[in-house]
Amino acid sequence: MMKLKEFSIPFSGLKQGKHSFEYNIDNKFFEAFEYDEFNSATIHIEVLLNKTSTMLELEMRAEGTVNVFCDISNEAYDQAIDSELELVVKFGDEYNDENEEILIIPHGDYQVDISQYLYEMLVLAMPSRRIHPGVMDGTLRSEAVDKLEELQPKEEKENKEDIDPRWDALKKLITDK
Repeated sequence: MMKLKEFSIPFSGLKQGKHSFEYNIDNKFFEAFEYDEFNSATIHIEVLLNKTSTMLELEMRAEGTVNVFCDISNEAYDQAIDSELELVVKFGDEYNDENEEILIIPHGDYQVDISQYLYEMLVLAMPSRRIHPGVMDGTLRSEAVDKLEELQPKEEKENKEDIDPRWDALKKLITDK
């Protein structure tokens, strides 16, 4: 995976307090992670960094859309993305990212790379089933949807007259108590 330099936040020169960073992400970002599930992406990221004397608190917020293929119809559509992630960065003897909410970086470090966290936040923001809104409301017309409707089992209507007469004898047993 190539390093995405623009997602490394240099915090050493920042004063204590809150600092804001903004990013616009497109498909090039996901290509860097060799992730090709999205046809296109337009995502706006806002990062609020709160620097204290002992740690960094990061609040990351993503809003935008990714164009994906529907799992049912295979038609492309825009899926909205709206996600948040909080990350605490502490300083220690060595780098440790085993805890998903706390990142430990070595004492001498002067910047923190948030690209992996952004990537995971965005990929996990996707619904497990990608369904075109037109499939949900019945407005999408495509060969795949038409074929699925054709192959769908038809509901059988119950006719009261077609009930086997042996059931009547059993019903009598229940009511004769």
